[in-house]
Amino acid sequence: MQRLLLICGALSLFAWLYLLLFHGRFWQVSRLQAPNLSIAPVSGKIAVIIPARNEANHIGRAVRSLLRQDCPAELHIYVVDDNSTDGTADAARAVARDANRPNLHIIPGRPLPPGWTGKLWAMQQGINAALELNPQFLLLTDADVEHPPDSIATLLSIAEHDGYDLVSFMVHLHCQTLAEKLLIPAFVFFFFMLYPPRWIRSPKHKTAGAAGGCILIRPPALAFAGGIPAIRHEVIDDCALARAVKRSGGRLWLGLTPDTHSFRPYKTFGEVERMIARTAFNQLGHSVAALLGAIVGMALLYLLPLILLLSQHRALAAIGVTAYALMIITYLPMIRFYRLGPAWAVALPLSAIFYMASTVDSALNFWSGRGGEWKGRVQDRNAPV
Repeated sequence: MQRLLLICGALSLFAWLYLLLFHGRFWQVSRLQAPNLSIAPVSGKIAVIIPARNEANHIGRAVRSLLRQDCPAELHIYVVDDNSTDGTADAARAVARDANRPNLHIIPGRPLPPGWTGKLWAMQQGINAALELNPQFLLLTDADVEHPPDSIATLLSIAEHDGYDLVSFMVHLHCQTLAEKLLIPAFVFFFFMLYPPRWIRSPKHKTAGAAGGCILIRPPALAFAGGIPAIRHEVIDDCALARAVKRSGGRLWLGLTPDTHSFRPYKTFGEVERMIARTAFNQLGHSVAALLGAIVGMALLYLLPLILLLSQHRALAAIGVTAYALMIITYLPMIRFYRLGPAWAVALPLSAIFYMASTVDSALNFWSGRGGEWKGRVQDRNAPV
């Protein structure tokens, strides 16, 4: 038994050394943030697309932040009301009246056709309307995202400085409740582990990813990638879009921002669990082998070091302490980014247990016909619907 633990412990230790030194330095938060660039001169129009379903409590704040943009380009905002039942369209119209801005358009969403997920269908309707303006860029953003005044200008500067076709920010997620403090920094950490931004930015790597809350994209790059119809059935639509753009020869930039915020709270562990379970099994390609591999891999990375450091066997304890220390060193920058105390980094194994359970629940939901359930829609089934 000790021999097996030594082998597994060594694997865990070497895995953390690899992640620390060779996995695109995904954990170095300071390198993930926007570079300090001068504002790019843009003479064209920017079209902002906001798909919104039952977002009456959020849409006003999101739209107001966009109306306050200090942007070098002419801005047009399209809110697509995706068959809401809570007065989302009225809330958006109220903002338009108060601001007296003719460049804010409210589009009533049409019924969801077969083969599409709800968000992508709403996005497509907004893009169709926006393309009539022949915009230089499209900004795809969510109804719960608040942009600082320089948000679009920063995205434009990154895109124009190095000729990127798609620029995306992982926005600063709400992190106030106990559940959020334990799980939200871990969510962002795991995301960047799966999609190291340095690899995404490099044309030499096939890795492609984006964060759906904030994506700036050139319309020709979107068209060349097949447009939204090419990914119409995808549940993890942001990364699917990034893959399509990169496969078609487009250049991607993904980073992290402390200034653009999602103000959607996750007050309970159940709310976070539903957010994770919506996409986790889809991320694994609905593969039982991948599910088992993910569980074993997470146990090896996050749980085994904690178990070993409690061992009375000196070599096992030394391996456990070293692996745990590397885990904490790697995770601490994300904890600091969210302005939490170092003790939260020590709790990463607890976060991992929660994510493992949520991934299993995601598979159970899929097998029971409730995969990808979100706002009354089941979007992840054996065949696109």
